[in-house]
Amino acid sequence: MSSTSGAPALAPFRVRSFRFQWPADLATSWAFEMETLILGWYILVETQSVFLLTVFASLQFLGTLVSPLFGVAGHRIGNKNLLCIMRAIYATLATALMSFALIGMLTPVHVFVIAALMGLVRPSDLVMRSALIGETMPAGQLVGATSVSRTTQDSARIAGALTGAGLVATLGMGPAYVVITGLYAVSLLLTLQAGRTRVALLPPNDAASAAPPSSLWRDLKDAVAYVWHTPQLLAAMMLALLVNLTAFPLVNALLPYVAKEIYQSDQTGLGYLVASFAAGALLGSVALSRFGSLIRPARMMLVFCAIWYALIFGFAQMQNLATGIAVLTLTGCAQSLSMISMQAMLLRNTSEQVRGPVLGIRQLMVYGMPVGLLISGPLITRFGYSLTATIYCAIGIVFTLIIAVRWREQLWRLDAPANKR
Repeated sequence: MSSTSGAPALAPFRVRSFRFQWPADLATSWAFEMETLILGWYILVETQSVFLLTVFASLQFLGTLVSPLFGVAGHRIGNKNLLCIMRAIYATLATALMSFALIGMLTPVHVFVIAALMGLVRPSDLVMRSALIGETMPAGQLVGATSVSRTTQDSARIAGALTGAGLVATLGMGPAYVVITGLYAVSLLLTLQAGRTRVALLPPNDAASAAPPSSLWRDLKDAVAYVWHTPQLLAAMMLALLVNLTAFPLVNALLPYVAKEIYQSDQTGLGYLVASFAAGALLGSVALSRFGSLIRPARMMLVFCAIWYALIFGFAQMQNLATGIAVLTLTGCAQSLSMISMQAMLLRNTSEQVRGPVLGIRQLMVYGMPVGLLISGPLITRFGYSLTATIYCAIGIVFTLIIAVRWREQLWRLDAPANKR
């Protein structure tokens, strides 16, 4: 305990559950990133279609439509239990794809089917991670724990991108999927050791409110009403929808297209692009894990969201890999500072009784990404990546300003709950 008391970034590890959850999340994130890069490149090479690449990427977000129900289910059966079930499903699906690859029968159809099945569950993984953190961490450590947790995704994008590209190039698809399946299995075993380590003490008159709700739909309806009548939460949801619609598609699923068509590179170049964005995001995560107690979450969320769009615009104008990597690193840092601030604000400003469903609603906003991807495919085919990115960034900046003005009292005032340190 004394070893972490003087290091804010390590303080969350004093909680036993987090010591198991963090490596479990890390293994899952590594597998996610390796899988996304390997399969995205496979689809692009096998089909030679940017449209089918966007379809593949969109399939991975099918489950965003039911993420709120995952949050409700986690509240009922336990966040840890549901997370274990989800990670067992990942391992099963990865085993199936690994088998097809090893026996030489893998086709794009198999990839699309398995991606669709995985997409029903995978988007809710972040919901359950955050819900488990909110359940097990003291309130004063939520920003730090959220930042440290985010490093699992950011570091995984670096290692997963470089490792995934290297494994496929060196060993082939089948052996690469042996590694991915193993990571999912390790994640499941570690998640079994995580879970609630503290019990919330409720006053006697709150006993009724602690009882399970009468139905899933009533629980979900209450969570929607809670968000609708809490301005800072509603504003955060609108901003989350906006960035998933107009920002994430440009620096996430479309990077295989940028690497191949803009920079005339191969899987190694793609790995560098993905890793550079993740390296910037990791820097942001580490900075917040160290100085998170000093920030004003809502203000930081808005400011760095606008900076994020400006940097994406700059990235879209780059014509060579080296400068693209440099700008993309800064882009990842801005994205991390904005999105971690948003997540910390949601955890702090949401009652524990509705935290899981509210985080599920937040994940529902990710559905903007497949919509943005499907729109971007025809636009890129007709107008090119640079002009499409410019249009998306202009829309993003305008609506970020609208959100900041519309909810100025709740998001910008220093004494607003959303800016509580």
